[in-house]
Amino acid sequence: MSKNKLTKEEKAKLKKIKPGRLTKRDARMGVLFILPWIIGAITFLAYPLIASFYYSLNNIRMTPLRTIYNFVGQGNYTQILMSDADFPGQLINYVVSTIISVPIIVVFALMIAIMLNQPIKGKGFFRLIFFLPVIIVSGPILGMLNAEGAGSITALDTQAITSAIEAYLPSALASPISDIFENMITILWYSGVQILIFLSALQKIDPSQYEAAKIDGGSGWECFWKITLPTIKPMILLNCVYTIVFISNNDQNEIIELIKNAMFSGTQEKGYGYASAMAWFYSIVVLLIVGLFALVFVTRKDVYEKQVKKAKKQAKKEEREIKKIRRRSARNAAKQARKEAKQG
Repeated sequence: MSKNKLTKEEKAKLKKIKPGRLTKRDARMGVLFILPWIIGAITFLAYPLIASFYYSLNNIRMTPLRTIYNFVGQGNYTQILMSDADFPGQLINYVVSTIISVPIIVVFALMIAIMLNQPIKGKGFFRLIFFLPVIIVSGPILGMLNAEGAGSITALDTQAITSAIEAYLPSALASPISDIFENMITILWYSGVQILIFLSALQKIDPSQYEAAKIDGGSGWECFWKITLPTIKPMILLNCVYTIVFISNNDQNEIIELIKNAMFSGTQEKGYGYASAMAWFYSIVVLLIVGLFALVFVTRKDVYEKQVKKAKKQAKKEEREIKKIRRRSARNAAKQARKEAKQG
């Protein structure tokens, strides 16, 4: 046995040892440090989720005296799928447009980040230009710009593209794709934060890796695919998730408007319960889209790392076999010595 390894008896003794005062104090301070986050998560995340799911199972009527809950089970969900004329169609349009627009935004952000990371004059000014829409074009200002047509390309300019798309794709796919081309300006306005995240990741890459690759004859294109892209792959996933969440919670999202209208509707069929069911449907779809991008961009273990771990396991196995052989040889030698001692 090596000196660094512990025997079973030593491990059992260590388990019996109780933590000291300093360890307990550090543990208490750690709990106190994260306590505000735990309280906030329970108050503003867990409780609203549970409450909204309970609302989705009820038909809620609000009166001046009290709130009336009429349990309908899955009735709200069935009504959304079978009777609602707008929500399922808008949900399909959202899924198609999100799956198409997220790669466009992320790729555009990566291209701009690579260009802004080059040694050019006025680098800070150009970075400010691309990040400025995140500060200015948000909330009511974005709504006003879209109302004036500043955030979209005119139908005359996109008519050829729209006609070609509608000629080869069904209407369920052609409509959201055409909307993406018409709202391309607004989509590119959403890329400021992603550019900033990519810039921070690119600046963390060691320049010596590029120098070594160029000495070995690697081109700029090969350096991008072999060094840059694998290094920033976690940031690609982060930007995809951020973009999905941003698009899903945007004020210009028509599904959000549908949920708000259902919530404040005065009809007997709709209300807080119906709107909560719509919100749960929408949340599940958003999570599925996030899961789809996570499956595509999740960081997988390096092949060489797997080989190294396999080699280490094999070396440990061989070491154990050698120790067994040595112990067996020692026992046989001891038996032989005792036999010789008896015979002598």
